[in-house]
Amino acid sequence: MKSVLILSGGIDSSTLLYHLLYEGYEVHALTFFYGQRHAREVDCAKKIAEKASKIGFVDHKIVDISSIHELISKGAITGEEKVPEGYYTEETQKITVVPNRNMILLSIAVGYAVKIGAREVHYAAHKSDFIYPDCRKEFVKALDIAIYLGNIWEQVELKAPFVEMTKAEIVKLGLRLGVPYELTWSCYLGKERPCLRCGTCVERTEAFLLNNAKDPLLSDEEWKEALEIYRKFKPEME
Repeated sequence: MKSVLILSGGIDSSTLLYHLLYEGYEVHALTFFYGQRHAREVDCAKKIAEKASKIGFVDHKIVDISSIHELISKGAITGEEKVPEGYYTEETQKITVVPNRNMILLSIAVGYAVKIGAREVHYAAHKSDFIYPDCRKEFVKALDIAIYLGNIWEQVELKAPFVEMTKAEIVKLGLRLGVPYELTWSCYLGKERPCLRCGTCVERTEAFLLNNAKDPLLSDEEWKEALEIYRKFKPEME
């Protein structure tokens, strides 16, 4: 089996990479640089792909599409807006949406799949990312139909096996698979160390906490601080 995978360098896509390898897939991973604020995730994806190649076939390509940045420079990730702090489902997190990102990246991935003869394209959309319209199961279903219609002579199927799973459930799977989470990156600020306060950092903290595990990316002091920040934001949602 051959699959093209969108590998961002974060928890979800890294877990999906390991899941696919253990399922026996030959994985052709694509990591995109599109001018994102947290571009250090690209380097993380490279390290993860290198490590994963020890357990199965991984062909990893870093794709520079930064020339489109000015066309999609809106919000907190590609634009000039401030990255919001807080719980990841709050309305304020909508400012982290990158205009049409997954549609763009998946379209390129499908073209690459046709070229190399892969019949599946995978991406790690999941239930906890419902605030992002292009991570919802309705989007996956609609785009899968569009891919069928646009490539009717060489069929490619879009798959999002985590779309009904929470981040905590993904981490549970990844811990079982031995995913090197210490190499992954989530923070939207993209600085030397995670801010621990942005929506994706808070979501990450919750996912490990619910699995009774410490985030291996963080030092003991950082983990302690992350838990304090999480408890500060979480009660506002209860």
